Amino acid sequence: QVQLVESGGGLVQAGDSLRLSCAASGRTFSGYDMGWFRQAPGKEREFVVVDRRSGGSTYYADSVKGRFTISRDNPKNTLYLQMDSLKPEDTAVYYCAATSRRSFLTNWRQYDYWGQGTQVTVSS
Repeated sequence: QVQLVESGGGLVQAGDSLRLSCAASGRTFSGYDMGWFRQAPGKEREFVVVDRRSGGSTYYADSVKGRFTISRDNPKNTLYLQMDSLKPEDTAVYYCAATSRRSFLTNWRQYDYWGQGTQVTVSS
C-alpha cells in the first residue's frame, strides 16, 4: 500500500502561485503513476494531471495546461504540483492519487490510493 499526505494549499489571489506537495510512504513511490485531481463543492472530482512512472509522459487537463506543472522527487517520495497564474475557477480541494493501472488515467476511479486533500481557494 501507499499512504499519501498533501500539503501546501491556502488562500491566494487571482494570478498568484502555490506549490502543493504530496508525501508518499509505504511501497516504492517510483512504481506508480501519480495524479492530481480536484473537487469543487457540488462538482464531480476532476482530473488535473498525471505523471507516468519511470520517466514516462505527463498529461494535463486543458484547463490547467501551461499554468500547472507536475514533478516528482523519487528519492524523497514526494510529488509536487506547481500552480501559477491561479484563477478563481481553480478553487477546489486538491488530491494526489496513485495507481498501478496503466490506462484511462484521467478517470479518478482508476486510482487505488488517495490523500486526504488540501484546500486551494483563489479569490478574484
